[in-house]
Amino acid sequence: MNPTEYLLSTSPENFEERALALFQHQYQHVAIYRSYADLIHRNNPKTLKEIPFLPISFFKTARVADQERKEFDLHFQSSGTGNSGRSQHFVADKQWYVDSFSLGFSHFFGPVQDYVVLALLPNYIDQGDSSLVYMVNELIQQSEQLLSGFLLNEPRTVIQRYQAAISLGKKVIIFGVSYALLDLAELNVDLSQAIIIETGGMKGRRKELTKVELHAELMKGLGVDQIRSEYGMTELLSQGYSLKDGKFQVVPWMKILIRDPYDPFSFFPSERTGGINVIDLANQHSCAFIQTQDLGRMVDDGFYLEGRFDEADIRGCNLLVDQ
Repeated sequence: MNPTEYLLSTSPENFEERALALFQHQYQHVAIYRSYADLIHRNNPKTLKEIPFLPISFFKTARVADQERKEFDLHFQSSGTGNSGRSQHFVADKQWYVDSFSLGFSHFFGPVQDYVVLALLPNYIDQGDSSLVYMVNELIQQSEQLLSGFLLNEPRTVIQRYQAAISLGKKVIIFGVSYALLDLAELNVDLSQAIIIETGGMKGRRKELTKVELHAELMKGLGVDQIRSEYGMTELLSQGYSLKDGKFQVVPWMKILIRDPYDPFSFFPSERTGGINVIDLANQHSCAFIQTQDLGRMVDDGFYLEGRFDEADIRGCNLLVDQ
């Protein structure tokens, strides 16, 4: 089964079966994951919640990859905003990544060909090896629009291209790092017909704001009634998006579980804040089961980010949020 068929055919009814099968494959083929599962005596799960979740910090200190694969199509590194090194993700088959983010985009926003895709991601370009830049560049190419493109430090060009796209009857989506979007918002422009997706923090360029404060400033300065966010990271091949009021949703081949911060093998029901564990079935050749350092709270049809563990590094893809 190719990636598209696998991802599109994943459903609540077969998710657990596929997750358990993928665990068995990765236990056999990803050495560091096997060692971790053995160490904590969680190497024979029978249910979804019995699967061991690899702490995300392992991506900084070990090669989390299928040892049978001698060559990898892609190699990504995190943005490096913390103090303990950059996470690395070796992607054996780039088609899994392209299919996952492409299908995820269309799942939430519709066909990318309907959009002019603009990107304000200067710091990611500067550091290189960014999975976010790879994703957005591919979406730009898939849009087949001459107006689409990266506009690193060119807020006025963003405005010009937005206006041109609207005049042609095109939708506009803008991916932007927070400080670049604030630069744009300070021009007090009307981008009311655009979808704005903020992808990260200030990168040391501006004072850190809570997500509520940031979104309030952006909505005021850009003339929009919602700011969307992306929940993605170097270690994953899939993304979640907040579409309204800060509530995130994920694609059918992802699942979010909320763990007890004091017992990583216990999970909370809805409406209790704990650590976020992510299952990403697109992560076929590294590790699909990741224990993040994010705090979150599940609701019936999504989840909310509630911040970070105190000892966690500041990550490039998440903002401080109100507790």
